[in-house]
Amino acid sequence: MISADLSDSSAASNVTQAFPFSSGNPRIEETRGVMHLYREDVTPTSSELPVGRKPLVCVLGVPNHMTYADFCQFCGSFIQHILEMRIVRNDGMEDRYSILIRFDDQNSTDTFYNHFNGRRFSSLEVEACRVLFTVDVQYTGSIEHAQTSPASSTEQPTCPVCLERLDQDMSGILTTICNHSFHCSCISKWTDSSCPVCRFSQQQPEKSICIVCQTSENLWICVICGFVGCGRYREGHAIRHWKETEHCYSLELETQRVWDYAGDNYVHRLIQSKTDGKLVELNHHCAHADDGCGSCDCSGDPGFTEALLNSKVEAIVNEYNDLLTTQLENQKIYFESLLEEVEEETEREISKAVEKALSQNQKLQKMQVKLNKCIEEKKFLDDINDNLLRNQEIWESKIVEIEEREKKALRRKDDKIRNLEEQLRDLMVCFEGGNTVEQLPASNELEDNSVLPLQIESSSRNGTKGTTRRTNRG
Repeated sequence: MISADLSDSSAASNVTQAFPFSSGNPRIEETRGVMHLYREDVTPTSSELPVGRKPLVCVLGVPNHMTYADFCQFCGSFIQHILEMRIVRNDGMEDRYSILIRFDDQNSTDTFYNHFNGRRFSSLEVEACRVLFTVDVQYTGSIEHAQTSPASSTEQPTCPVCLERLDQDMSGILTTICNHSFHCSCISKWTDSSCPVCRFSQQQPEKSICIVCQTSENLWICVICGFVGCGRYREGHAIRHWKETEHCYSLELETQRVWDYAGDNYVHRLIQSKTDGKLVELNHHCAHADDGCGSCDCSGDPGFTEALLNSKVEAIVNEYNDLLTTQLENQKIYFESLLEEVEEETEREISKAVEKALSQNQKLQKMQVKLNKCIEEKKFLDDINDNLLRNQEIWESKIVEIEEREKKALRRKDDKIRNLEEQLRDLMVCFEGGNTVEQLPASNELEDNSVLPLQIESSSRNGTKGTTRRTNRG
């Protein structure tokens, strides 16, 4: 077991951080402790490694999908320098685990740190290897959850795979999360994530809940379709599932026992052991006595015992075959009824869809007729609009011509009016001149036929001309 002493804890408290951890199979025994690691800001680069470090590091936060063999392959170039590796789980990290590694010397430890710190576990993943120097590992105690056998409670001196002694000086030792130790070369050949001894897996399954009410207590899973429901002492969703689907076999998750709702009894033959997790046959007592077959004749003759055992096995096989046949027949009837319901429902949906399609087709036809009428009306209105536009242009040109003619007529009229006004003025002048001559006195009459010149201006279309009027006496 990896451990260390923290003699200078007061001096290292400012540069370390504590990580509580646990290991062991929770069903059997759980070991808890605290590991003190140097903070990441203390070792930023390879040139500033912490003073007083030890050949002990911790690979923190390894993804659960990496098995023991995967990690041994990842750090395979340093396996010969590793004395011991221990798998632990950190509190608060459900999907990750950590690995405590002790090397043979400080130089190998520093080289491992410089090579793997910050390096990704795989080119296809984003998770990076996080290596921290370990100051101290303290074990606070262990809790036993079940009675274990003496063979499982003591550490095995040999590797369970190769049966060789677990000598740390000769080769590295890997202790799994369930506290079983192996050689690194032996465990690297085990591709499964479970332990080769107790089959405890580091990849713990997710906690199941009732699909309907989300409770996690008294759960039963249907062995036919996998429906998870609570028992009849909770909300009764498991038995309700049986009434709805006729799936009469359900497995209790806590005890791994199978219940037959149709027969109203348990029908399991194998159960999971609480000590090591293996499947074992359910204990049953002889029908003749409560303490076994000691009082009947079957315990005397070995041949009779073997024949009795074979007959029991054959009876169990026949019973299982009959049970399976009955269940299959019931499932056949049930699924045939479901298929009939589905076919009827499909036919109803098809008829509804056809009726809806016909109604939609009729609506589309009516809309098409309306659309054609609208198109015709639009075409007619477009023709009328074109004709009106052409007429507008014609009338505009006619209006322009009429306006020009009116302007010319107005100019001629104005000229005529001017001429008439000039002629009228000339006539007025002539009349005024005639009246003046008649009013002259006789004494002022001219003798010897003298002529009185009068200048008369007249206007006509050809211009203005002067006339002389001769006035004779007498």
